[in-house]
Amino acid sequence: MAQAVRHQKNRFAGLNALMNSDGKAHPVENGFALGTLLLGVVAFVTSNFYSLHILASWTGLVGILVGARSQMISATTGERFVSIIGLGAAAVGFFLGMARGGLFGGVLG
Repeated sequence: MAQAVRHQKNRFAGLNALMNSDGKAHPVENGFALGTLLLGVVAFVTSNFYSLHILASWTGLVGILVGARSQMISATTGERFVSIIGLGAAAVGFFLGMARGGLFGGVLG
């Protein structure tokens, strides 16, 4: 009976279960969702520093655009959940970056 159950240690088992809740692999959709989350975290963290407003506003803008595309092509609820969290963080980072100097830092106007 010991051979009937085989446990494999997978570090990403929880994330895999969240993102692929329908049992199928969605590499493009997962990439967009995780890319949105990554851009959102970078935009949010860098928006807390006044001197990094250019990085915050650009990563926030790109995160918003990638997140919008991610929402359109997502296949599972888990992908939408991760994408919305990243989109919210990207939007906050973008708006704070714009309030502190904008996309070009006063170079163009």
